[in-house]
Amino acid sequence: MNGKDGLLVVLLGASAALFPTPARGQDNFEIQVYGSELIAPRRTLLELHSNFTVDGRHGVSDGVWPSDRALHETIELTHGFTPWFEVGWYLFTSLQGSGDWNWVGDHVRPRLRAPESWHWPVGASLSFEFGYQRRAFSADTWSLEIRPIIDRRWGSWYWAINPTLERALTGAGSSRAFTFSPNVAVTYDVTSKFTAGLEYYGAVGPLMGFEPLNQQQHQLFPVLDLNLSPNFEFNFGVGVGMTAATDHVIVKMITGYRL
Repeated sequence: MNGKDGLLVVLLGASAALFPTPARGQDNFEIQVYGSELIAPRRTLLELHSNFTVDGRHGVSDGVWPSDRALHETIELTHGFTPWFEVGWYLFTSLQGSGDWNWVGDHVRPRLRAPESWHWPVGASLSFEFGYQRRAFSADTWSLEIRPIIDRRWGSWYWAINPTLERALTGAGSSRAFTFSPNVAVTYDVTSKFTAGLEYYGAVGPLMGFEPLNQQQHQLFPVLDLNLSPNFEFNFGVGVGMTAATDHVIVKMITGYRL
């Protein structure tokens, strides 16, 4: 078996092994549609995700603190090991409307990519995110996410699709199968330094039976990206929830620098 075949077996086999056995919606700690490109080998990307819920859920629900007026700051550190493998680590924190700053949890995210030498018509990668969030911030404390990533560029246009699968390993949703949370981004390069686009985030419930529409989560984010240098990234967006189960207004910002 050559290297190309071996990586394909890993990509498909890992997905198949985890697929059969899924309910965690889009949270407000890391709001991002992933592209297929990885961090270059021996390089590290440091990102700060800053998300403020302008109009969210009020009151404690199932033991989870309210999201309204909460500021979530997430540190993401990603290191590239090979052209087709990277590992990311997340530190989640939250500043509640009451003024209390809290550690929320940590996640780890290994990711594989189909090498460019395969000459696929689209970019493709696959990430597995596993970690813990405190019970005050999530009804499901330990969780697993499987995120296939497909993208392509046509001139100034770019699109990315993340048909994400999520499962609670402990907590209220641990008895359910994988849930489906599709994420999509479409952007246009207005100039070489400035990109505008639209991002969509959804959480529709178990794969074998979606929740009623009023219990699903659907958000749209008009976004702006600044591409000031190859080492710097900046993303800003204002999201609007389209169902009763979704936080109504969220402002998000991602600032990143390659070390």
